[in-house]
Amino acid sequence: MPDGRVDALSREVAAACRDWGFFVVLGHGIPDATVTRVAEASRAFFGQPAERKAAVRRTDDAPLIGYHEAEYTIKDVRDWKEVYDVHPRCPPPGETLRGDLVLENKWPQDLPGFRQMANKPYYSLEDFFLRLKKCMSCHALEEYGKEMEILAFKLLGLLARSLSLRPDRLHGFFKDQTTIMRLNYYPPCPNPGLALGHSAHRDGSAFTIIYQDDVGGFDIRRRTDGQWLRVKPIQGSFIVVIGEIIQVWSNGKYKSLEHRASLNAEKERFSIPFFFNPASSTTIEPLPETVRNEDPPRYSSYNWGEYYGSRRKGSSTTYAGATIAKA
Repeated sequence: MPDGRVDALSREVAAACRDWGFFVVLGHGIPDATVTRVAEASRAFFGQPAERKAAVRRTDDAPLIGYHEAEYTIKDVRDWKEVYDVHPRCPPPGETLRGDLVLENKWPQDLPGFRQMANKPYYSLEDFFLRLKKCMSCHALEEYGKEMEILAFKLLGLLARSLSLRPDRLHGFFKDQTTIMRLNYYPPCPNPGLALGHSAHRDGSAFTIIYQDDVGGFDIRRRTDGQWLRVKPIQGSFIVVIGEIIQVWSNGKYKSLEHRASLNAEKERFSIPFFFNPASSTTIEPLPETVRNEDPPRYSSYNWGEYYGSRRKGSSTTYAGATIAKA
């Protein structure tokens, strides 16, 4: 892309992040077939019997990865959804998050190739092609995860440019990333006005790339008047949501987006957020380039691994990130 077009695009991104906290991406280069396969894989996973999904359930010792059907975004208010979380890199990073949270994927055994072909010897050519056939419909998550990571780094460079930073300024924070990819399933709700698929919240990530199906239900809160607005699905697009880390790095120039997931009375809904998270050892604080004498640091520094581990254990109030949205 010519430098002039990149500069113009970065200005558009800057305006969207400053005024809204999100933008929509088209022409991203991810094949339609890749998105179709991961959407089909998501439907296949959630279409399993409850006991099969429970076989890869999250546990108290490993609450970051796996299946979960009882999430509470707001205390005592259960979200109307089911989720399945994976770390998109294979193998996951060897380190644990500070707070002793482990990133170790739990792959369903009853969906051959849901992840990828198993690393086992082939006993015959027929055996190879049989396993390849199974894999073609099911290795979708890792394929999609690799494409998402490529897109995420492109967006990271664009966001850096939009803040007048060199394009690779933020890349080093993601060398040993703790990114999470989630499959969301929102069943039909008989009284959608009385429940939410995901209550109002802000993401702790640097940013989140979201695929939503054509049913729709992704709502954002407009800052100027507090009204909730629906982001209509656009074929072939992704929604990019600014998270709390970018808010801190930018020293408040960009604000994290408050958003929620609404429900449908008749149709089930699927979405796939890709939470782009840095290495657990990363110290999150305003970047020196974003601080001026007339605009001193607005946020205290915090360790990402400690904060994220605390947040997932439900005790994030002890960390700076818990009050970022109010700063």
